[in-house]
Amino acid sequence: MSRSSQFLTFARELAEAARLETLPGSSGDMAARNKGGAAYDPVTDADVAAEQAMRRLIEARYPDHGVSGEELPDRPSQNGLLWSLDPIDGTRSYICGLPTWVTLIGLLDEGRPSLGAIDVPRLDEFYIGCGDTSFLHSGGRETLLSVSGCRTVAEARFAATDPFMFHGEDADKVERIRGKARVTRFGHDGYAYARLAAGALDLVVESGLKTYDYNALIPVIRGAGGVFGDWQGGEAYEGGRVIAAATQQLFDEALDLLKR
Repeated sequence: MSRSSQFLTFARELAEAARLETLPGSSGDMAARNKGGAAYDPVTDADVAAEQAMRRLIEARYPDHGVSGEELPDRPSQNGLLWSLDPIDGTRSYICGLPTWVTLIGLLDEGRPSLGAIDVPRLDEFYIGCGDTSFLHSGGRETLLSVSGCRTVAEARFAATDPFMFHGEDADKVERIRGKARVTRFGHDGYAYARLAAGALDLVVESGLKTYDYNALIPVIRGAGGVFGDWQGGEAYEGGRVIAAATQQLFDEALDLLKR
């Protein structure tokens, strides 16, 4: 088995370990505490337990790999490989009993995302991307993922997690896209990117993301033929500003609207 195949299989093992911790409390009855001060940023025992479970597997199988997660301190890499973990992306949805929260698992090679997985436990969907290929595993079937051919914002199905994640000029810029897009949906966190990779959405624009929020998304989107970059057209992701688009033409138009 090649190294890439080993890591793809291992990512699925990590997701299964996280599910054992997250699914039991996913009906909306798990208590949450605020880790964000004045701005409510919920975390549950399941967030922490799921990250701990994944870390234990990584440390046992690949002790020289680094780990960076949302809930626990980073462990530096000894060989340039680092796992990026977000045990529950969409904790607000999780504590409301909604099904679209996800677990994000990324593998970085010398700082560049090389493998990404988006696990959707409540829907039993597992999206994974590596190189120029992405797949959806669901119901015992494996489906090759491919983005839509949408080329214009006017035809696009646009999504963002929350309209209130944008402030000041950023809010005005994103409103240009929302006002022009054919359809707009809010509230899906990392799941929106999974559905973009599957061809069901066309454009996602967000701000304020942390590295563990987007590291896993990049290989899934690109492996399905999509484009992933920042609000400057590069990969600096300053301020956690990201654009994911089905085509380069759609990405470029969205970027132009954000830069005006």
